[in-house]
Amino acid sequence: MRIFRWKRTPKPTFDAPLAPSVPVCVIGDIHGRADLLARLLERLAATVPPQACLVFVGDFVDRGDQSREVLETLWSLQQERTGQAICLMGNHERMLLDFLDEPVAHGARWMRHGGLQTLASYRVGPAAATAEGADWIAVRDWFREELGETEPWLRTLPLTWQSGNLAVVHAAVDPALALEDQSESVLLWGHPEFGKTLRTDGIWVAHGHTIIDQPRAEHGRISVDTGAYATGTLTAAFINEGMVTFL
Repeated sequence: MRIFRWKRTPKPTFDAPLAPSVPVCVIGDIHGRADLLARLLERLAATVPPQACLVFVGDFVDRGDQSREVLETLWSLQQERTGQAICLMGNHERMLLDFLDEPVAHGARWMRHGGLQTLASYRVGPAAATAEGADWIAVRDWFREELGETEPWLRTLPLTWQSGNLAVVHAAVDPALALEDQSESVLLWGHPEFGKTLRTDGIWVAHGHTIIDQPRAEHGRISVDTGAYATGTLTAAFINEGMVTFL
């Protein structure tokens, strides 16, 4: 009598060594907390090498009360550290720009997701959720005037950044697709398989967007959004070859 033994298919693993080309600090979602950003930048200046790139994962605005200060700080930082300070677009920057482009269609939605606090930081009068189209347009025009040169800068924010086998995005990637084939929607809003399916190309992905209790680096993913606007904790991941340190 023959006895057949079924071999279990081994679970896939992600064992690619982490190897960015330069030291990198990935900073999580700030959401209008300029106070936390200032403190974190001071700590990074004292603890990480000056040649490290600073990559901000997006969601600089909304929910917290200091969106204007955050944007002005990041804009200035990019001027001071050309090529070493990279600001990515998040879904909240996308909602802000959608409001500027189509205020009647997108005004109420942006307000529900924290746009009210951003307007207040620019001293723009709040728009009620029931405002008519003409009111939304008036608020948009007022806000656009206050934004000034910040608007064209926001429109140029990239969706991804990569160094070696480290990619940084705002929300997620589709694990079945190459980085260059990712849609804007997935990069800004997420993908259902991102946290479940491992990549097979050896690319590590650092991201924000999804709030977690503790930052972590596992299975090819580095998660840094610790809910700064609600928890008072803004996190950075210092990433060098073969290592991740959270601050």
